[in-house]
Amino acid sequence: MEPTNETTQAAQPTPADHLLPAHEAGSGRNMRKEIVGKVTSSKMDKSITVAVVQKQQHPIYGKFVSKTTKFHAHDEKNDCGEGDTVRIMSTRPLSKTKRWRLVEILERAK
Repeated sequence: MEPTNETTQAAQPTPADHLLPAHEAGSGRNMRKEIVGKVTSSKMDKSITVAVVQKQQHPIYGKFVSKTTKFHAHDEKNDCGEGDTVRIMSTRPLSKTKRWRLVEILERAK
């Protein structure tokens, strides 16, 4: 016996599913990666270097090893100074090395 037209149509997605807002569809700006790190250099114009420290446990010895990764981020207003704790978000490539932009300054250096 062949399935009726009603059951096959119910299993298929409706054509309006791709028209959902970005926050409901699971994509868009709010789904980008955000990282918190410390500014190590702000000498460039509208750019900062952010160091992110991660603690990873060594697989054999069990000792915690700190790994540092540096990111170049876009600082439109040149607000940041060295030592500030900032939140950066991934974005489209802005230059050869800049793939991140400044979201907010969490804590100023003293």
